[in-house]
Amino acid sequence: MVILIAILISLIYPSSFNWVLDEFMGVNLINILLGLIIFAMGTTLKLDNFLNVFKSPKEILIGVSIQYFIMPLISFALATFFSLDLGLTVGLILVGTVPGGTASDLITFLAKGDLALSVSLTAVSTLISPILTPIITLLLIGSTISFSPVDMFISIFQIVIIPIAMGLFLNYRFPKFCEKLNDFLPALSSIVIATIVAGVIGANKEAIISSSLIIIVVIILQYSLGTLLGFVLAYLSGVNTKQMITIAIEIAFQNSGLSTSLAKTHFPDLTLATVPGALYSVWQNFAGSILAYIFTRYFNNDV
Repeated sequence: MVILIAILISLIYPSSFNWVLDEFMGVNLINILLGLIIFAMGTTLKLDNFLNVFKSPKEILIGVSIQYFIMPLISFALATFFSLDLGLTVGLILVGTVPGGTASDLITFLAKGDLALSVSLTAVSTLISPILTPIITLLLIGSTISFSPVDMFISIFQIVIIPIAMGLFLNYRFPKFCEKLNDFLPALSSIVIATIVAGVIGANKEAIISSSLIIIVVIILQYSLGTLLGFVLAYLSGVNTKQMITIAIEIAFQNSGLSTSLAKTHFPDLTLATVPGALYSVWQNFAGSILAYIFTRYFNNDV
């Protein structure tokens, strides 16, 4: 609801969120806002969430492999099939190559999936994102447009690894404080994400309206195919129903805020590159609630 209100305001008053795309002391505000969300995520994690890879190596390996193999390929295939503008192509690829988003944990809980696995998948995919996201992005679009994967590695490290490490440390030293803090973090994260989305949509209002049908269809397909293939491949891998549900949700939920940040930082001349991440953020939160209902309604007896 917060995101929808912010979008409505940005469409009626496009300039009201222009400040989101500005810089503060030479740093993009989007990066600062996203770092705040990642820090908040870190305060909810424990080292066990990362060490779980040794306790459940099969499930973690399956989930992360599908995350970084299937979603990028889906993104590339859709961009090619629909002959998207270069900016939209870059943005769509980035949505596919970033790690899983934290909202997947809530949807997994609502869908009665394996919450511990969901948290660990998000944590592990986030931890390895500084390496895999630049490499996969380079492989998919490196021949089309030049960018520095090393610089992208540095950006992800600054935006993701440092804040999450700070959050982990805070949770380790002051667990009771973080437990109280966690009551407010979902609302804070929603407001920050809504602000980023509104800023991007407001700045690209005309371009979005002119290409809205195509890009919306592509975003829906990207999410739907990610969910479907995640579920099917998890099933073929022999995991249980709870884990299938979890992996399907995790694959489709992307850290779209990070993709928007990377687009703004590394492809500043392609203004439309920030649009897919913003639209994907809106759709995955809306569709996730429907997905949770479907899994609960039709797979409840198996769970």
